[in-house]
Amino acid sequence: MPDASLGESSANIRRRRVARYLRTESGAAVLLVIVTVVALAWANSPLSDAYFELWHLDVGFNFGPLGLHMDLHHWVNDGLMVVFFFLIGLEVRQEFAHGSLRDRSRARLALIAGVAGVVLPALLYVLIVGLAGSEGLRGWGAVVGTDTAFMLGTLAIVGPRLSGQLRVFLLTLTVVDDFLAVSIIGIVYSEEIRVVPLLIALASLFGLWLLGRTRQWRATPYVLIVIVLWLATVYSGIHASLAGMAAGLLIPAYATQRHKVVAARQLFRDFWQSPSAASARAVDCGLSQGISVNERLHEFLRLPTALLIVPVFALANAGVDLRGGLLAEAFGSPVTWGVIAGLVLGKLLGIGLITLAAVRLGLGRLLAFGTTSDLGRQATVGVLVSMMLATLLGWLIFKVAARRWGEETADLPMVLEPPVDPEVDHIRGPEDAQLTLVEYVDFECAYCAHATGSWEDLRAHFGDDLRYVVRHLPHHPHGPIAARASEAASNQGMFWPWLDFVFTRQHALEREDLIGYAVELGLDVDRFIADLDSSAVIERVERDLASAVASGAHVTPTFFVEGRRLRGSYDARTVTAALEASRRGPRTQEVPS
Repeated sequence: MPDASLGESSANIRRRRVARYLRTESGAAVLLVIVTVVALAWANSPLSDAYFELWHLDVGFNFGPLGLHMDLHHWVNDGLMVVFFFLIGLEVRQEFAHGSLRDRSRARLALIAGVAGVVLPALLYVLIVGLAGSEGLRGWGAVVGTDTAFMLGTLAIVGPRLSGQLRVFLLTLTVVDDFLAVSIIGIVYSEEIRVVPLLIALASLFGLWLLGRTRQWRATPYVLIVIVLWLATVYSGIHASLAGMAAGLLIPAYATQRHKVVAARQLFRDFWQSPSAASARAVDCGLSQGISVNERLHEFLRLPTALLIVPVFALANAGVDLRGGLLAEAFGSPVTWGVIAGLVLGKLLGIGLITLAAVRLGLGRLLAFGTTSDLGRQATVGVLVSMMLATLLGWLIFKVAARRWGEETADLPMVLEPPVDPEVDHIRGPEDAQLTLVEYVDFECAYCAHATGSWEDLRAHFGDDLRYVVRHLPHHPHGPIAARASEAASNQGMFWPWLDFVFTRQHALEREDLIGYAVELGLDVDRFIADLDSSAVIERVERDLASAVASGAHVTPTFFVEGRRLRGSYDARTVTAALEASRRGPRTQEVPS
């Protein structure tokens, strides 16, 4: 009996580990590869008829005079995958709102790369197929799009260990890429575009924009309009993935609203004192209002998309019957080589070289053939071969970059630069403490005020084993002058009293207010005013700004635990766990510059 219990416990542990792994990007990518192999094996097995018959099953519904019937393959590509493209749109909108794409030069670079990634592959395809005089010339639309799902999966497997910024860049250029590709397919290859459904789709997009302008925080109105948008787009004859991506880009994203979070805390207090269904619903609504509907929808859809929708898409599309001499026929076809050249060389040169040129100058997937025709199957073989070649080429490029230039990541830096210097940095606690916590702050950032307030909890837990360091990252309107004021106070040995005092008065950070605070704290006001605009103080704040850029800190608050950037939540319990983990492991604070 004990042995059985232990065996069951081990099995449960293994299941939890597998489930945890599948929730990671690399785990989802491995699942995608497994499903792709299963699809190919199934399509080339004695059960291949069952595979193809499955995706040709008619599925649909009738609702009064309206009805929608498609085969299962189209339900996957025009239905389920719309959720995937919707998710991509949500994520890119977040980056434009409060992520790395707030920098217009980065967004412009992705736009240029996206256009180049459409034009050059098409030109290469036309050149190769045209010179061969093949009847497949009209199929240049097969190479203009990027298979975003497979691209992200490949990046997770062969890409750098940390690739957040590269992922954002690729997502953004594929938004441009797919918009252009689907528009081209819709205009050039669509047999019929229905005007009335198209107008309804455009009206739905306007409705989403209007909801965003009115700051509607409930998710239900957005979801209902997106469903109408999808149905209208399908009826119009335009590929529905375009609607999904456009809808995602129109769902508003904004930084978490601190005053709504504070209000939700009072609602939770009410629930604590008098638990009821009504007070629980009030807490739920209060919490939802503090987080943008974009972020809530993204979090809700992320795992189902990675673990269900994308694998089903791969199962439905990767199965190609390679028997009967198809491979030999395909490799002798200019269509296949046109697709390979377009998707491998065209994308690489179009995106890579044009991006490099744009940086140096300071400038900031649909097949056009029927998939059952001979040309369609040859093009599909070309796409599959292109995926393998592009994966190998990407792996090789990343390996060369890591070995020759030391580029082992494609993300913002993770290591604190420069390391803590007691002669320069503001340190609270013993200078030689075992553990170090660094926070980049903005005096106008409400989250900094509350996160910095968790110092007392950390101090109570770690005592003299912890030193706490503050560096400046002013990015709010009053942030720069407030940072300079703190340094002026520091010149009189009052940095920490100033920080504690001003963080409770974030609503008033004008110059006159700051001078008034100097009076209240008993500072030498004349000296304070002189230091406020002195070159030494300005250089001190700029030093921290340069440090933030070099360390990968671009929002506040950003924490570094033992010299490593903390990702995710920064509440006192999470920070405490990170510090405890670093204490148990090797110390990484003292990193050579």
